[in-house]
Amino acid sequence: MVAASDVEFGLDTFGDVTAGADGTTLSDAQTIRNVVEQAVLADEVGLAFFGVGEHHRHEFAVSSPEIVLAAIAARTRRIRLGTAVTVLSSDDPVRVYERFATLDAVSSGRAEVILGRGSFIESFPLFGFELADYEVLFEERLELFSRLLTEKPVTWSGSTRSALDNADVFPKTEHGLRAWVGVGGSPESVVRTARYGYGLMLAIIGGSAANFRPYVELFHRSLTAAGHSARPVGVHSPGHVADTDEQAWNEAYPAIEKNRNAIGRERGWPLYSRMQFQRDVGPDGAMYVGSPVTVARKIAATVRLLGLDRFDLKYSNGPLAHERMLRSIQLYGTQVVPLVREMLAEG
Repeated sequence: MVAASDVEFGLDTFGDVTAGADGTTLSDAQTIRNVVEQAVLADEVGLAFFGVGEHHRHEFAVSSPEIVLAAIAARTRRIRLGTAVTVLSSDDPVRVYERFATLDAVSSGRAEVILGRGSFIESFPLFGFELADYEVLFEERLELFSRLLTEKPVTWSGSTRSALDNADVFPKTEHGLRAWVGVGGSPESVVRTARYGYGLMLAIIGGSAANFRPYVELFHRSLTAAGHSARPVGVHSPGHVADTDEQAWNEAYPAIEKNRNAIGRERGWPLYSRMQFQRDVGPDGAMYVGSPVTVARKIAATVRLLGLDRFDLKYSNGPLAHERMLRSIQLYGTQVVPLVREMLAEG
Protein backbone atom coordinates (compact mmCIF):
# COMPACT_ATOMS: atom_id res chain seq x y z
CA MET A 1 0.00 0.00 0.00
CA VAL A 2 1.26 3.46 -0.92
CA ALA A 3 1.67 5.82 2.06
CA ALA A 4 -1.19 8.30 2.45
CA SER A 5 1.18 11.19 1.87
CA ASP A 6 2.39 9.71 -1.43
CA VAL A 7 -0.98 9.13 -3.11
CA GLU A 8 -1.59 11.64 -5.90
CA PHE A 9 -4.96 13.23 -6.59
CA GLY A 10 -5.84 14.65 -9.96
CA LEU A 11 -8.64 15.84 -12.20
CA ASP A 12 -9.69 14.85 -15.71
CA THR A 13 -11.92 16.61 -18.22
CA PHE A 14 -13.06 15.78 -21.72
CA GLY A 15 -13.77 19.45 -22.40
CA ASP A 16 -17.50 18.73 -22.41
CA VAL A 17 -19.37 21.53 -24.17
CA THR A 18 -21.22 23.23 -21.33
CA ALA A 19 -24.22 25.46 -20.72
CA GLY A 20 -23.93 29.07 -19.63
CA ALA A 21 -25.69 30.68 -16.67
CA ASP A 22 -28.76 31.33 -18.87
CA GLY A 23 -28.91 27.72 -20.04
CA THR A 24 -27.67 28.34 -23.58
CA THR A 25 -24.88 26.19 -24.98
CA LEU A 26 -21.45 27.79 -24.88
CA SER A 27 -19.23 27.89 -27.94
CA ASP A 28 -16.42 25.38 -28.29
CA ALA A 29 -13.97 28.28 -27.98
CA GLN A 30 -15.43 29.48 -24.67
CA THR A 31 -15.53 25.92 -23.35
CA ILE A 32 -11.82 25.55 -24.08
CA ARG A 33 -11.02 28.86 -22.38
CA ASN A 34 -13.00 27.68 -19.37
CA VAL A 35 -10.97 24.46 -19.24
CA VAL A 36 -7.83 26.56 -18.91
CA GLU A 37 -9.40 28.48 -16.00
CA GLN A 38 -10.40 25.21 -14.34
CA ALA A 39 -6.83 23.96 -14.58
CA VAL A 40 -5.48 27.18 -13.08
CA LEU A 41 -7.77 26.67 -10.07
CA ALA A 42 -6.68 23.02 -9.80
CA ASP A 43 -3.09 24.22 -9.55
CA GLU A 44 -3.99 26.84 -6.97
CA VAL A 45 -5.67 24.30 -4.67
CA GLY A 46 -2.63 22.02 -4.81
CA LEU A 47 -3.79 19.10 -6.96
CA ALA A 48 -1.16 16.82 -8.51
CA PHE A 49 -2.46 16.30 -12.05
CA PHE A 50 -4.76 17.78 -14.67
CA GLY A 51 -5.74 15.58 -17.62
CA VAL A 52 -7.52 16.61 -20.83
CA GLY A 53 -9.16 14.03 -23.06
CA GLU A 54 -9.09 13.81 -26.85
CA HIS A 55 -12.37 13.56 -28.76
CA HIS A 56 -13.60 14.33 -32.26
CA ARG A 57 -17.36 14.81 -31.81
CA HIS A 58 -19.72 17.68 -31.04
CA GLU A 59 -20.24 16.99 -27.33
CA PHE A 60 -16.56 17.65 -26.56
CA ALA A 61 -14.58 20.76 -27.49
CA VAL A 62 -11.03 19.42 -27.18
CA SER A 63 -9.53 17.57 -30.15
CA SER A 64 -5.92 18.74 -29.58
CA PRO A 65 -5.21 18.30 -25.85
CA GLU A 66 -1.54 19.22 -26.10
CA ILE A 67 -2.35 22.73 -27.31
CA VAL A 68 -4.77 23.27 -24.43
CA LEU A 69 -2.20 21.84 -22.02
CA ALA A 70 0.47 24.19 -23.35
CA ALA A 71 -1.83 27.14 -22.62
CA ILE A 72 -2.37 25.73 -19.13
CA ALA A 73 1.38 25.27 -18.64
CA ALA A 74 1.91 28.98 -19.21
CA ARG A 75 -0.45 29.85 -16.35
CA THR A 76 0.42 27.18 -13.78
CA ARG A 77 3.52 26.28 -11.80
CA ARG A 78 3.25 22.91 -10.05
CA ILE A 79 0.47 20.73 -11.39
CA ARG A 80 1.43 17.90 -13.77
CA LEU A 81 -0.27 18.02 -17.17
CA GLY A 82 -1.37 15.17 -19.41
CA THR A 83 -4.08 13.49 -21.40
CA ALA A 84 -7.09 11.38 -20.57
CA VAL A 85 -6.46 9.77 -23.05
CA THR A 86 -4.37 10.26 -26.21
CA VAL A 87 -5.92 7.98 -28.85
CA LEU A 88 -2.68 6.38 -30.00
CA SER A 89 -4.34 3.99 -32.44
CA SER A 90 -5.28 6.81 -34.83
CA ASP A 91 -2.23 9.00 -34.25
CA ASP A 92 1.42 8.72 -35.18
CA PRO A 93 3.69 7.67 -32.28
CA VAL A 94 6.54 9.87 -33.49
CA ARG A 95 4.34 12.95 -33.55
CA VAL A 96 2.81 12.06 -30.18
CA TYR A 97 6.28 11.79 -28.66
CA GLU A 98 7.38 15.07 -30.26
CA ARG A 99 4.32 16.95 -29.02
CA PHE A 100 4.65 15.69 -25.47
CA ALA A 101 8.39 16.25 -25.34
CA THR A 102 7.65 19.83 -26.41
CA LEU A 103 4.94 20.15 -23.74
CA ASP A 104 7.43 18.81 -21.22
CA ALA A 105 9.86 21.58 -22.20
CA VAL A 106 7.39 24.47 -21.94
CA SER A 107 6.00 23.13 -18.64
CA SER A 108 9.47 22.59 -17.09
CA GLY A 109 9.13 18.81 -16.88
CA ARG A 110 5.46 18.51 -15.89
CA ALA A 111 4.14 16.60 -18.92
CA GLU A 112 2.88 13.04 -18.92
CA VAL A 113 0.86 11.02 -21.39
CA ILE A 114 -1.92 8.48 -20.88
CA LEU A 115 -2.22 6.37 -24.02
CA GLY A 116 -5.35 4.51 -24.99
CA ARG A 117 -7.36 2.96 -27.77
CA GLY A 118 -10.25 5.29 -27.00
CA SER A 119 -13.86 4.36 -26.30
CA PHE A 120 -15.04 6.53 -29.22
CA ILE A 121 -14.25 5.65 -32.81
CA GLU A 122 -14.69 8.96 -34.67
CA SER A 123 -10.94 9.46 -35.08
CA PHE A 124 -10.56 6.28 -37.15
CA PRO A 125 -12.49 7.33 -40.29
CA LEU A 126 -11.49 10.96 -39.73
CA PHE A 127 -7.81 10.13 -40.10
CA GLY A 128 -8.17 7.30 -42.61
CA PHE A 129 -7.91 4.19 -40.43
CA GLU A 130 -9.95 1.00 -40.62
CA LEU A 131 -11.78 -0.21 -37.53
CA ALA A 132 -10.89 -3.74 -38.62
CA ASP A 133 -7.30 -2.84 -37.68
CA TYR A 134 -8.29 -1.66 -34.16
CA GLU A 135 -6.11 -4.16 -32.28
CA VAL A 136 -3.05 -4.20 -34.50
CA LEU A 137 -2.96 -0.41 -34.71
CA PHE A 138 -2.71 -0.05 -30.95
CA GLU A 139 -0.30 -2.95 -30.45
CA GLU A 140 2.17 -1.73 -33.06
CA ARG A 141 1.96 1.93 -32.09
CA LEU A 142 2.38 1.18 -28.41
CA GLU A 143 5.48 -0.88 -29.20
CA LEU A 144 6.93 1.95 -31.27
CA PHE A 145 6.10 4.58 -28.66
CA SER A 146 7.83 2.43 -26.03
CA ARG A 147 11.02 2.54 -28.07
CA LEU A 148 10.72 6.29 -28.59
CA LEU A 149 10.54 6.79 -24.82
CA THR A 150 14.15 5.61 -24.58
CA GLU A 151 15.07 8.80 -26.50
CA LYS A 152 17.64 6.85 -28.50
CA PRO A 153 17.69 6.23 -32.29
CA VAL A 154 14.93 3.78 -33.21
CA THR A 155 14.81 1.04 -35.82
CA TRP A 156 11.31 -0.36 -36.21
CA SER A 157 9.01 -1.94 -38.77
CA GLY A 158 5.36 -2.90 -38.76
CA SER A 159 2.28 -3.12 -40.94
CA THR A 160 0.49 0.10 -39.98
CA ARG A 161 3.06 2.82 -40.78
CA SER A 162 6.37 3.25 -42.58
CA ALA A 163 9.48 1.66 -41.06
CA LEU A 164 12.13 3.61 -39.18
CA ASP A 165 15.85 3.02 -39.68
CA ASN A 166 18.02 4.41 -36.88
CA ALA A 167 15.67 7.40 -36.65
CA ASP A 168 16.43 9.99 -34.00
CA VAL A 169 13.49 12.05 -32.75
CA PHE A 170 13.54 15.51 -31.16
CA PRO A 171 13.29 17.34 -28.83
CA LYS A 172 14.81 15.31 -26.05
CA THR A 173 13.34 15.75 -22.59
CA GLU A 174 15.43 16.69 -19.58
CA HIS A 175 14.28 13.85 -17.32
CA GLY A 176 12.24 11.46 -19.47
CA LEU A 177 8.49 11.34 -20.03
CA ARG A 178 6.08 9.71 -17.59
CA ALA A 179 3.67 7.46 -19.47
CA TRP A 180 0.59 5.37 -18.64
CA VAL A 181 -1.87 3.22 -20.56
CA GLY A 182 -5.57 3.74 -19.95
CA VAL A 183 -7.43 0.43 -19.61
CA GLY A 184 -11.16 -0.17 -19.44
CA GLY A 185 -11.05 -3.65 -17.93
CA SER A 186 -9.68 -6.12 -20.48
CA PRO A 187 -7.20 -8.65 -19.00
CA GLU A 188 -5.27 -8.63 -22.30
CA SER A 189 -4.86 -4.85 -22.05
CA VAL A 190 -3.60 -5.15 -18.48
CA VAL A 191 -0.99 -7.73 -19.45
CA ARG A 192 0.12 -5.67 -22.46
CA THR A 193 0.50 -2.56 -20.27
CA ALA A 194 2.72 -4.51 -17.89
CA ARG A 195 4.73 -6.10 -20.70
CA TYR A 196 5.79 -2.68 -21.97
CA GLY A 197 6.34 -1.32 -18.48
CA TYR A 198 3.76 1.49 -18.41
CA GLY A 199 1.75 2.75 -15.47
CA LEU A 200 -1.80 1.35 -15.38
CA MET A 201 -4.69 3.83 -15.40
CA LEU A 202 -7.99 2.03 -14.89
CA ALA A 203 -11.05 3.80 -16.29
CA ILE A 204 -13.77 2.75 -13.84
CA ILE A 205 -16.94 4.26 -15.23
CA GLY A 206 -19.41 1.53 -14.30
CA GLY A 207 -19.88 -0.94 -11.47
CA SER A 208 -17.94 -1.42 -8.27
CA ALA A 209 -14.23 -0.71 -7.88
CA ALA A 210 -14.00 -4.13 -6.26
CA ASN A 211 -14.53 -5.68 -9.71
CA PHE A 212 -11.14 -4.26 -10.76
CA ARG A 213 -9.05 -5.73 -7.96
CA PRO A 214 -8.22 -8.85 -10.03
CA TYR A 215 -6.88 -6.58 -12.77
CA VAL A 216 -4.57 -4.80 -10.33
CA GLU A 217 -3.30 -8.15 -9.07
CA LEU A 218 -2.83 -9.35 -12.65
CA PHE A 219 -0.88 -6.17 -13.43
CA HIS A 220 1.54 -6.69 -10.56
CA ARG A 221 2.07 -10.36 -11.49
CA SER A 222 2.60 -9.47 -15.14
CA LEU A 223 5.16 -6.78 -14.28
CA THR A 224 7.17 -9.35 -12.34
CA ALA A 225 6.91 -11.88 -15.15
CA ALA A 226 8.14 -9.26 -17.64
CA GLY A 227 11.08 -8.35 -15.42
CA HIS A 228 9.90 -4.83 -14.65
CA SER A 229 10.03 -3.05 -11.31
CA ALA A 230 6.84 -1.68 -9.74
CA ARG A 231 4.76 0.71 -11.84
CA PRO A 232 2.00 3.03 -10.58
CA VAL A 233 -1.69 2.17 -10.62
CA GLY A 234 -4.32 4.86 -10.94
CA VAL A 235 -8.08 5.15 -11.32
CA HIS A 236 -10.11 7.57 -13.45
CA SER A 237 -13.78 7.85 -12.41
CA PRO A 238 -16.54 10.44 -12.84
CA GLY A 239 -17.76 12.63 -10.00
CA HIS A 240 -18.94 15.99 -8.72
CA VAL A 241 -18.55 17.69 -5.35
CA ALA A 242 -20.91 20.23 -3.80
CA ASP A 243 -21.59 21.43 -0.27
CA THR A 244 -24.19 18.73 0.43
CA ASP A 245 -25.05 15.33 -1.03
CA GLU A 246 -28.44 16.51 -2.24
CA GLN A 247 -26.99 19.59 -3.91
CA ALA A 248 -24.32 17.52 -5.68
CA TRP A 249 -26.87 14.99 -6.89
CA ASN A 250 -29.29 17.65 -8.14
CA GLU A 251 -26.54 19.52 -9.96
CA ALA A 252 -24.90 16.48 -11.53
CA TYR A 253 -27.85 14.32 -12.53
CA PRO A 254 -29.42 16.45 -15.32
CA ALA A 255 -26.03 16.93 -17.00
CA ILE A 256 -25.03 13.28 -16.68
CA GLU A 257 -28.45 12.12 -17.92
CA LYS A 258 -28.26 14.34 -21.00
CA ASN A 259 -24.74 13.19 -21.86
CA ARG A 260 -25.39 9.49 -21.23
CA ASN A 261 -28.61 9.40 -23.22
CA ALA A 262 -27.12 11.26 -26.18
CA ILE A 263 -24.29 8.73 -26.45
CA GLY A 264 -26.55 5.85 -25.45
CA ARG A 265 -28.84 6.43 -28.43
CA GLU A 266 -25.90 5.68 -30.70
CA ARG A 267 -24.84 2.61 -28.76
CA GLY A 268 -28.20 1.09 -27.97
CA TRP A 269 -28.08 1.71 -24.22
CA PRO A 270 -31.31 1.88 -22.20
CA LEU A 271 -32.40 5.35 -21.11
CA TYR A 272 -30.49 6.60 -18.08
CA SER A 273 -32.69 7.24 -15.04
CA ARG A 274 -32.53 8.87 -11.63
CA MET A 275 -32.78 5.40 -10.09
CA GLN A 276 -29.69 4.24 -11.99
CA PHE A 277 -27.90 7.45 -11.03
CA GLN A 278 -28.55 6.87 -7.33
CA ARG A 279 -27.11 3.36 -7.68
CA ASP A 280 -24.07 4.80 -9.45
CA VAL A 281 -23.38 7.30 -6.66
CA GLY A 282 -23.90 4.67 -3.96
CA PRO A 283 -21.16 2.59 -2.29
CA ASP A 284 -20.99 0.06 -5.14
CA GLY A 285 -21.26 2.51 -8.01
CA ALA A 286 -18.56 4.15 -10.10
CA MET A 287 -19.55 7.80 -9.53
CA TYR A 288 -18.08 9.95 -6.77
CA VAL A 289 -20.86 12.49 -6.33
CA GLY A 290 -21.74 14.16 -3.04
CA SER A 291 -20.51 16.33 -0.22
CA PRO A 292 -16.77 16.47 0.55
CA VAL A 293 -17.12 13.88 3.32
CA THR A 294 -19.17 11.49 1.16
CA VAL A 295 -16.79 11.72 -1.78
CA ALA A 296 -13.70 11.46 0.46
CA ARG A 297 -14.97 8.28 2.13
CA LYS A 298 -15.62 6.64 -1.23
CA ILE A 299 -12.25 7.66 -2.68
CA ALA A 300 -10.41 6.47 0.43
CA ALA A 301 -12.15 3.10 0.20
CA THR A 302 -11.16 2.75 -3.47
CA VAL A 303 -7.54 3.75 -2.81
CA ARG A 304 -7.27 1.17 0.00
CA LEU A 305 -9.02 -1.57 -1.97
CA LEU A 306 -6.88 -1.25 -5.07
CA GLY A 307 -3.63 0.01 -3.52
CA LEU A 308 -3.67 3.09 -5.74
CA ASP A 309 -0.88 5.53 -6.44
CA ARG A 310 -3.27 8.06 -7.99
CA PHE A 311 -6.95 8.87 -8.17
CA ASP A 312 -8.25 11.16 -10.94
CA LEU A 313 -11.76 12.56 -10.65
CA LYS A 314 -13.38 13.16 -14.04
CA TYR A 315 -15.13 16.32 -12.91
CA SER A 316 -16.71 17.43 -16.22
CA ASN A 317 -20.11 15.87 -16.82
CA GLY A 318 -21.92 16.84 -20.00
CA PRO A 319 -23.29 20.41 -19.96
CA LEU A 320 -22.63 20.92 -16.22
CA ALA A 321 -21.99 24.67 -15.81
CA HIS A 322 -18.48 26.10 -15.54
CA GLU A 323 -19.26 27.79 -12.23
CA ARG A 324 -20.39 24.52 -10.67
CA MET A 325 -17.26 22.77 -11.90
CA LEU A 326 -15.11 25.51 -10.36
CA ARG A 327 -16.83 24.97 -7.00
CA SER A 328 -16.37 21.21 -7.35
CA ILE A 329 -12.64 21.67 -8.04
CA GLN A 330 -12.26 23.99 -5.07
CA LEU A 331 -13.97 21.56 -2.70
CA TYR A 332 -12.05 18.60 -4.11
CA GLY A 333 -8.69 20.25 -3.58
CA THR A 334 -9.30 22.02 -0.27
CA GLN A 335 -11.59 19.55 1.53
CA VAL A 336 -11.85 16.16 -0.18
CA VAL A 337 -8.14 15.49 -0.66
CA PRO A 338 -7.13 16.44 2.93
CA LEU A 339 -9.97 14.26 4.27
CA VAL A 340 -8.88 11.31 2.14
CA ARG A 341 -5.31 11.65 3.40
CA GLU A 342 -6.55 11.70 7.00
CA MET A 343 -8.67 8.60 6.41
CA LEU A 344 -5.81 6.73 4.76
CA ALA A 345 -3.41 7.66 7.55
CA GLU A 346 -5.85 6.24 10.10
CA GLY A 347 -5.68 2.87 8.31
